[in-house]
Amino acid sequence: MQTKNILLLGLLGVAFSACHKEESVKVSTASVTVGQTITSDTLTGSVKGTLQSGRTYYFSSDITINAGDTLLMQEGTRLIALGDGKTTATSPQITCNGTFISLGTEDNNNFITVLDSLRTTSNIGAGFWGGIQCGASSGDVIIKWTHLEFAGGPAGDAADPAVFASGDPRNFLSYTNIEGQVIVEDSWFYGSTDDGIRILHGNISFMRNTFEACGKAGGESLNMKAGTVGDVAYNVSIGAATNSFKVSNSGGATVQTNVYVYNNTILNGGMRQVKSGRGGSINYEKGAQGKIYNNIIVNCRFGLRVTSDADTTHIAHNNQYYYANAQYMIKQFNSTDGVARAGSADISSASVKDKNPLFGSYDVDQFDFSTVTPPLDISKMPLTILTAQSYNWSLLPGSPGLRKGDADSFQAQAKVTTGGTYGATILQPGVDMGAYQSDGTGNQHYTTSLASK
Repeated sequence: MQTKNILLLGLLGVAFSACHKEESVKVSTASVTVGQTITSDTLTGSVKGTLQSGRTYYFSSDITINAGDTLLMQEGTRLIALGDGKTTATSPQITCNGTFISLGTEDNNNFITVLDSLRTTSNIGAGFWGGIQCGASSGDVIIKWTHLEFAGGPAGDAADPAVFASGDPRNFLSYTNIEGQVIVEDSWFYGSTDDGIRILHGNISFMRNTFEACGKAGGESLNMKAGTVGDVAYNVSIGAATNSFKVSNSGGATVQTNVYVYNNTILNGGMRQVKSGRGGSINYEKGAQGKIYNNIIVNCRFGLRVTSDADTTHIAHNNQYYYANAQYMIKQFNSTDGVARAGSADISSASVKDKNPLFGSYDVDQFDFSTVTPPLDISKMPLTILTAQSYNWSLLPGSPGLRKGDADSFQAQAKVTTGGTYGATILQPGVDMGAYQSDGTGNQHYTTSLASK
């Protein structure tokens, strides 16, 4: 095993934020180590170093990564929150003023979750812990092949007022460093109380993730606000309370929000939001700009919503695929309270159940949305339309979405470090619509988060 300084590793294509340049890092073909290996299975107070592969660690009160420090989870690590979600004190969070890294792999996933006895579908929205909360000067967040489950405990009086009011549900991850990087790929986000993830500022890459049942009565899978720049692609979002992806320039920042949302598969969204004018799949508003292409949107309360106060001059969208088995959804493929209209290369149901996308193993008509009127309580929505089960959202031969993506009009922004252990693996727009490409690239998930142990 060889020891090198971070600065030397940078020459090999491994990049970190400046806040942890001086950390000692060991690299081998088997593992990556930052600082000292953490030997105690109980984490308290300030933490830094490496959580070791194959081990389980626990925390029952807030833990903090201090500025300049790094906490790294090797592959096959479990971090268990011991909380009940009833109060701030009993729903512990990871406070990140430094850098947080979780390096799960396809064969050896990581978990940030709760006790196995609580990892049940009945606890969707329970909010047992407080998520990973990053300060305005925090380092990077890098999450790969990791399961994050059941976050959403109430924020306390000490919460950042720019993010949460006291009592608000917290998210799996909130991030506020406009100069930092958030790389999240091939991971699962299951059963949050409100928004799954909230980015208030920062450079982002969200690739090939699966969001399940995010938001009990409201909330997005991924909520991006002022100063967020980057790419959101090849993700699956099923059963979000409101939008899967909300993009806004609200919140005040020196950098304008600019997000490319492409090649995602979005299902059964927006059905639980009780407030009007909130959207149900993809929402751009309040000065945001970006590109929206190649997304499959199935049985969502609203399709693409671009409000009149968005930066419409710098928004481009086309090649969306809309399917619905309810007429009220068809009427809102392009939300009537927005300014977006059908694109020249959009595919959409002309009537109920028209143009079935022909997924590999997902019945788009297993639930008849024409028999219900939103908003719905989550208890009225079967788990089979909220969570990923063992579905396969690849497109079968004969699907209208095959070879109908636009892979030529634009490229990913790639605003984060790419390649290597710590960099993002960014996929460019695909020739097929949705998150799964016919050549086997794209999203690699075929099970719900809870199926993994």
